[in-house]
Amino acid sequence: MSFAIKTLLHDRAQALIQLETEPGLGCTDPAAIGLSAAAAAALLPSKDFDSIKVTMDPNLYKNAMGVIIPGTAGAGGIGLAAALGAVAGDPNLKLQVFSTVDAAVLEQAQQLLTTGKVSTAILEGQVGLYVQTVICAARHKAAATITGQHDHIVSLTLDGQSQENHPLLRRAAEPDQSIAELERWLISLSLDEMVGLLDGLDPDDLAYIQQGIEMNQVLAAYGREHGPGLGVGQALERLVHQGVIHRDLAVEAGILTAAAIDARMAGITLPAMTLAGSGNLGLAASLPLVAASNFTGDGDRPRLLRAVTLSYLVACYITARIGRLSALCSSSVAGGAGVAAGVTYLRSGTVEQIGGGITNHLATVATIICDGAKTGCALKVSGAVMAAVRNALLALAGTVVRAQEGFIGATAEATIRHLVKLCREGLAPMDTALLNIMLHLQLDKKIS
Repeated sequence: MSFAIKTLLHDRAQALIQLETEPGLGCTDPAAIGLSAAAAAALLPSKDFDSIKVTMDPNLYKNAMGVIIPGTAGAGGIGLAAALGAVAGDPNLKLQVFSTVDAAVLEQAQQLLTTGKVSTAILEGQVGLYVQTVICAARHKAAATITGQHDHIVSLTLDGQSQENHPLLRRAAEPDQSIAELERWLISLSLDEMVGLLDGLDPDDLAYIQQGIEMNQVLAAYGREHGPGLGVGQALERLVHQGVIHRDLAVEAGILTAAAIDARMAGITLPAMTLAGSGNLGLAASLPLVAASNFTGDGDRPRLLRAVTLSYLVACYITARIGRLSALCSSSVAGGAGVAAGVTYLRSGTVEQIGGGITNHLATVATIICDGAKTGCALKVSGAVMAAVRNALLALAGTVVRAQEGFIGATAEATIRHLVKLCREGLAPMDTALLNIMLHLQLDKKIS
C-alpha cells in the first residue's frame, strides 16, 4: 500500500510519487525473517523439515533477537520467527505473516527449535537489510532472500534453480517507481519543496493518510486501556492523575505514542501502519500530531493530514540517508524530527520555523541508539516525541540552536547531512559493540 503526492516540480509533472507505507503486524524485523522462511517453505512439496537456516545482516539480528512475536503469548527470538514462518506463514501476507500463528502452530515451531532443526547466523560486514532462509525437506532445498526492504523478496530458488517468474517476486520487477528511485528523488528536495508538496495532496491522498492514522489509533486505544508490554502509556496517565506531571500538549503526545508502542511491542495482534519498514516509526511520526491536534481542539482535519504527511516525508528523508537499519533509533530521531516539523506546520509555522523545529530536535536526540526492538521502545520513543513537540514550540517562539554549535548546520538539511556522517563514520564501531553486548547477554540468559 502506498500514498500518492501530485505536484509540479521544476516544471515537470510528478505522477503519484509513492512513499512506501504498509500495514504490519508486530515488529517488522522478525516479520521479515518469518516472511523469508514462509516464502522458502512455500516452494517445498513437504513441510517435514530437516533443517532451517536463517542468515541476516547484523542490524536485523540486533533488532529481532529480543522482541515478542504476535500470537505467541510473550515468546520471541530469531529462531522462533523463522520456525513460525516456515510452519504456517503465508508469504502473500507480507508483513502480517504472523497473523496465522495460533497455539498449534506455536507448538510445531517450538518442536523444531527443541530438536535443533533451526539455526541462525549473522552475515558479517553486510550493510543494509538482508535476510536469507534456506530450508531442507524431503530431499529438496529451497531458499528465499529479502534485501533492502522488509518485504522485498528478491530471490527464490528450489534445488538450486532460480524461480524467476514466481509471483512473490513481482515487486522486484517494478521498473518505474522503485523505492530506491523515490528515495533519491526525496533526498534531492529542499525542506521548502517538501512543504510545497502538501498543497498538491488530493482527497484520495488524504483519505489514505487518514486510514493509517485510524489503524494506529486502534493500537493506542488498546495500550491505554490494557497497559500491555512495559505499560508506559498507562504509567504516564497515572502520573498525570497523581499530579506528579501536568498534562500538556507534549505529555499527551507521549502518552498516545507510548500506549501504541506498548501494544505493538507486546505482540498484540493489531496491525500498525508502518513507515519505511518500521511500525514504531509509523506510530511515532503520526500519533503525536493527532494528540497535538486533539489537544488544541482546532478541528482542522485536512491540515492535520497534511502535517502527518510532512512528518512522513521528513522521517523518510532522514531514514533514506542514514539507512532503514542503523545504530540510531529511527523512531526517536527521524520520527521525532518529522513530528517537530509536523507540529510546527500544524501551528502555521513558516518553512524557516519548521526547519528550526527539526534542528532543535536533532540537537536534542541525535545519538539515541537502537539496541533492538523490545517493550522498552515505548519508553525511549515516547520521551523523544515529547521532546519533539517541545522543540517545535520553541522554534515557533524563536528559540533555535545556532549554526556551528556542535554538529548543527546553517539549515535543517545541512544538519541532517552532518547527522548522516556522524552515524556512518562515528557510530559504526558502537553498533558492533552494542550487538556484542546483546549477544553475550543472550548467551548468559540461556546458560542461567
